[in-house]
Amino acid sequence: MLEITKAALADGREIIYFDDTPHTDRVLEDSRELPQVTPASEMRRDPLTGDWVAFAAHRMNRTFMPPANENPLAPTLPGQLPTEIPSPSYDVVVFENRFPSFAMGMEDYEDDVDGMGLVPRLPAKARCEVVCFTSDPELSFKDLPVSRIRTVIEAWAHRTSALSALPEVAQVFPFENRGAEIGVTLQHPHGQIYSYPFLSPRMKSIVASSQAYEGDLFQDILDKERAAGTRIIAETEHFTAFVPAAAKWPLEAMVMPNEYAADFTELSEAQRDDLAALLKKLYIAVDRFFDGVEKTPYIAGWNLAPTDPTLRGDVRMHLQLFSLMRSPNRMKFLAGSESAQAVWINDTTPEHIAARFKEVWDA
Repeated sequence: MLEITKAALADGREIIYFDDTPHTDRVLEDSRELPQVTPASEMRRDPLTGDWVAFAAHRMNRTFMPPANENPLAPTLPGQLPTEIPSPSYDVVVFENRFPSFAMGMEDYEDDVDGMGLVPRLPAKARCEVVCFTSDPELSFKDLPVSRIRTVIEAWAHRTSALSALPEVAQVFPFENRGAEIGVTLQHPHGQIYSYPFLSPRMKSIVASSQAYEGDLFQDILDKERAAGTRIIAETEHFTAFVPAAAKWPLEAMVMPNEYAADFTELSEAQRDDLAALLKKLYIAVDRFFDGVEKTPYIAGWNLAPTDPTLRGDVRMHLQLFSLMRSPNRMKFLAGSESAQAVWINDTTPEHIAARFKEVWDA
């Protein structure tokens, strides 16, 4: 039985505990004296691409690779420095980011940069949260028992529902960055949930492709990938894991429900159980993918349908998990073509990626 407990940190930010085991030592009061951080996030629309760009100058001095005894995501233990999590133990915990890219509470305004009439400027109103997967700093997502991954899925569903209800939010994006190679600033096993006040460029493209397609694009992708079989990694009763036929990254996998679901809130109990078991195997395979690499750096992002009711039917939720590592301990750098023109040149093929996943899946 999952127990959900809400509290507030010293500066008023919300913290939520998701417990699948009893915690008789639970502490809810934050003993710290925290200065108020006043986010001043704004967004400007690029007149050439039409994409929104966010600015969050208050994040410049956020925590970066602290020593183990100053880990802000660890539980607060007696005699040690207090952390972002007042309780001495927890299973999964979610709290508002202290240095968010997007933030609520700012005054409304609408103007144009330097009065040019070209670059609209608005407050970047949304909410960013941190999700700690475990209190043990030595673990990774793959090390979690299936039951704990199931609790993480419940946390994702809970927060997706809450953030989607904010009138300013257009899209909710749970994700995890792992590895110093890709810029992680805290090594403790955790993810984040960004909500956006606009659709990301990727989501805009997905919606446009889905709307332009005659039929169900996502179902056809699954049906045709299954028929081909070449890039299928694993199939379960409720989900399929496969390498996209146009994969951009040297390691890339996609997980999609076999039946339509817009986001985590629409998954049944059976689907959530099934997904937890599949994710456990997938993340283990990711760490087996490169010979001699114990922890593969990766980004795992959940593409959830937009909050706009008129667009939700156009997108089936799916996980995109990828790594910037192109061979053991060698990273793919996004240079001229990728960074400047968003034209990807992959150093391998989707078929080779899928074949490698199959080799290590049950190793």
